[in-house]
Amino acid sequence: MNDRYDQIAERLAAIEEELRDLAYDRLSDAARAPDSDDAARAAVEEKRLLQARRAVAKAIQVLSSASTSAD
Repeated sequence: MNDRYDQIAERLAAIEEELRDLAYDRLSDAARAPDSDDAARAAVEEKRLLQARRAVAKAIQVLSSASTSAD
């Protein structure tokens, strides 16, 4: 069972990295023209991506804890 948790945690880690990259891209977009409407939308999107990334990171932590406690 631990191997399955580890596999899921690895996939989630890849998703977390992708979310981090997307958030960075949105911040870069906002920095190019900080006073534009696109920048405001990019900032809102970045906050959503950050929230999603934190949730994925928490899931990774929970699965890692479950994996080590099941040993």
